[in-house]
Amino acid sequence: MSQQTVLVIDDERDIRELLTITLGRMDLQVDAVGTVAEARRALADRAYDLCFTDMRLPDGNGHEIVEHIAANHPEMPVAMITAYGNVDAAVNALKAGAFDFVSKPVDIQMLRQLVRTALRLAEERRSGKAAAKAGNAGERLVGDSPAMQQVRATIAKLARNQAPVYIAGESGVGKELVARLIHEQGPRAGGPFVPVNCGAIPSELMESEFFGHKKGSFTGAGADKEGLFQAAHGGTLFLDEVAELPLHMQVKLLRAIQEKAVRPIGAREEVPVDVRILSATHKDLAALVEQGLFRQDLFYRINVIELRVPPLRERRGDVSLLAEFILHSLARKSGGQPYRLLPAAQQALETYDFPGNVRELENILERATAMCDGEQIDAGDLMLPQRLPRTETVPAAHAQPAPIAASAPASATGDGGLDDYISNLERGAIVKALEESRYNKTAAAKKLGITFRALRYKLKKLGID
Repeated sequence: MSQQTVLVIDDERDIRELLTITLGRMDLQVDAVGTVAEARRALADRAYDLCFTDMRLPDGNGHEIVEHIAANHPEMPVAMITAYGNVDAAVNALKAGAFDFVSKPVDIQMLRQLVRTALRLAEERRSGKAAAKAGNAGERLVGDSPAMQQVRATIAKLARNQAPVYIAGESGVGKELVARLIHEQGPRAGGPFVPVNCGAIPSELMESEFFGHKKGSFTGAGADKEGLFQAAHGGTLFLDEVAELPLHMQVKLLRAIQEKAVRPIGAREEVPVDVRILSATHKDLAALVEQGLFRQDLFYRINVIELRVPPLRERRGDVSLLAEFILHSLARKSGGQPYRLLPAAQQALETYDFPGNVRELENILERATAMCDGEQIDAGDLMLPQRLPRTETVPAAHAQPAPIAASAPASATGDGGLDDYISNLERGAIVKALEESRYNKTAAAKKLGITFRALRYKLKKLGID
C-alpha cells in the first residue's frame, strides 16, 4: 500500500515543523508550504489524502483553500488551523466545507485522533464504502417522498465532516434516527453513539452526568465516574431536547465544545475529548434565544448546520410505506406473521394528520395489532382520535367538558374496585397529556407535574408504552 500524503499550509515555520514531525511519525508523507499560491501549485501537481491549512496566510486566508479543495478535490478532507479561542473562524471554516479544526497551540493527542478519523473518511470515499454505508443505513429512514429524499441526501453530506448539526423537527419525526444515520455514515461509525435526553437528567446531577466526577468530590461519590463526553470519545454525542438544558449547564457545555476538553468534578486538570456534537429539540430554539432562555453563543456553536426533519403530514405518500415497515418490525419482535391493513384502515391512516408523527403511527399500529381479530386491521381497530367539528362558541356556563382519550368508569363501585378506578383515571390523564404534547414524554411529564422517570414507570405499570 502506498504511503498516504498530507499537505500542510502555514506561514509559521514552527507549526510546519511540528506537524511535519508529528505526521511523519504516523508514517505519513508531508509537504509543507507557507502561502496560498504555493498551496494551489501543490494541489495542482499532486493528489493528497489530507490537508491542514492555517486561517491567516500572507497572500490570502484559509477559507480560499477550503473552498478551492471543496470545488476541485471534494474527496480530500481539509482541517483548519485556528488561533486559540478563535472558535468563530473554526465555525466559518466548517460551514465552508472543512472537515474539522485544530487550535493553536496544537494538542498532539487530539491532532493524531483527527488525522486517523480524516484518513478513514478519505479511504471510504475512494473505495465507495461511504456510499454503501449510506445505502444500508438509509433503509431505516422509510419514505420516497421528495422531502425524505432531500433528508437522505443532506445526511450523506453531513456525514462527511465533523461540523455540529442541529436537527430540528416536531416530536416523533425521528430526530434520533437521523442523528444515528449521520454517525453511521461517517468516519466515526466505529466509535460510540451516545444519545442523552437533556430533559431527563435532574439539574443537580447534570455536571456529573456530562463531565464525570472523581471519588470523594461530593457526598455519594464513592468512585470515579466517567461522564457522557468521555463515553462518547472517538464517536458522537447526541443531545436530544437540548432546549431543556438550564443556563448554568449551557455555559459549561459551550466551554466543552469550544475547548474540546472537559473537567470532571473534583479533578485538577481538563481531559481532552474527541466528540462530534449532534443536537435536537422540538422547540423553536431561535425563539428561546430571543427570550433569553437559551444562550446565543451556544446556539451558534451547535447550529453550524441545521437539518429539518419534516412532519408526517408533509409526507402523505410515505404513510403506507411506514405502516408496512412498522407492521413487519412488530412481526419480527413477536415472531409471528405481519398484520395486514384493510383498505378502509389504510385510507383512515392516509387522511389522519398525525400530530405525534411517526412515533404516534407506531403506537397506533402496535395497539391495533393487540386489539384486532385475526391478522387483518380494519379502520375501527386503529382507534384514531376523533376530531370534533367546529361549532359556535358556547357560553362558559353551558360548556361541557371535553372527552379524554381513555374513558374512566362512572363510579368506583364496579367489578374492578377502587384500584382499577384510580388506574383508569391515571391512564386517561397520561394518554391525554401524551396526545397534547404530541407524544413527547418529557413534555407530557411536565404537563402532569411528575418527573420523566415517574412517567416512564407509570407507562410501564399501566401498559401504555
